Amino acid sequence: MIVVRRPKYACRACDDVVVQAPAPGRLIEGGLPTDATVAQVLVSKYADHLPLYRQAQIYARQGINLDRSTLADWVGRAAWHLRPVHERLLAKLKASPKLFADETTAPVLDPGRGKTRTGQLWAYARDDRPWQGADPPGVAYVYAPDRKAERPITHLAGFTGILQVDGYGGYRVLADKSGATLAFCWAHVRRRFYELAAAGPAPIASEALRRIAELYRIEDDIRGRSAEQRRAVRQEKSLPIVADLVPWLREKLELISQKTKLAEAIRYTLSRRDGLSRFLDDGRIEIDSNTVERSIRPIALNRKNALFAGSDGGAEHWAVVASLIETCKLNGVEPLGYLADVLTRIVNGHPNSQIDDLLPWAYIQAPEFRAVA
Repeated sequence: MIVVRRPKYACRACDDVVVQAPAPGRLIEGGLPTDATVAQVLVSKYADHLPLYRQAQIYARQGINLDRSTLADWVGRAAWHLRPVHERLLAKLKASPKLFADETTAPVLDPGRGKTRTGQLWAYARDDRPWQGADPPGVAYVYAPDRKAERPITHLAGFTGILQVDGYGGYRVLADKSGATLAFCWAHVRRRFYELAAAGPAPIASEALRRIAELYRIEDDIRGRSAEQRRAVRQEKSLPIVADLVPWLREKLELISQKTKLAEAIRYTLSRRDGLSRFLDDGRIEIDSNTVERSIRPIALNRKNALFAGSDGGAEHWAVVASLIETCKLNGVEPLGYLADVLTRIVNGHPNSQIDDLLPWAYIQAPEFRAVA
């Protein structure tokens, strides 16, 4: 139980002068839930992937009658207050010289049809730890109702750095319009050849896998070194592998039917050779975009358990809260304590000019917010 004591003070020498400290702000004005209670609902939903109806069932077993609509209202209010922090997180990420980008489906209820329609959650991530970068890791999700190329163009307005992505064509449009430089993902190349080799004897696909595996072995050895050290090793060891792979693939492409899956895999690789080679000349670039794909997995888990968002607004709440929770996890910050503290500070008038103090990585040095491994 939390008890707030606000004594009243009066002056005997004055007439009708009584003063009392104002009550602290509450996220749910006039309601029973504390900010920590609302934070617990957020973490259960977006970090532990417990849909609101399951949380309502858990509370009911404890004798607490909370309707799912009540919990949804709490989530909406919290996400509305957290929106400026989410916007600032995305702005800080866009100021980075390098980002990862990916997108995944976000089913949204379409009330007029009684069905769901497919929205998209776009993920923009930063993780410079593999090359000893100084900026803290983070990820920001942004909801959009479709997968049009204009979405990442809008989300990343002002970004002119290196964007590491999969083969989705919309990113090429972004690069043409914004001046961003695209680096492509060897994991997506490898996946195409792996599917062929796993289905049965496939000498060309197996040989391509062997050569790609050599690149990954080199990456394992240099992970955690400085960007310049990584570049030097790649120039010495990885560059010859890639230089031999491209003409070898061209040669094999001439020998096989152009309608096969193998030909598709080879053409996919050759058409992206510039972006795939970019990591050789810049030690800050990873060999693949697995960093952002790992950030997509919690979204997929939540989608599997909750099935769909109730509305576009609900999907936007999903993006806001999930961004802060996943950035907490990347920085070793305990999300429950973080969200409870941030919500309390916001509803009590935290100045917008100091919003950087509310970003997850601002809590790294505070032992009370440190996540237990």
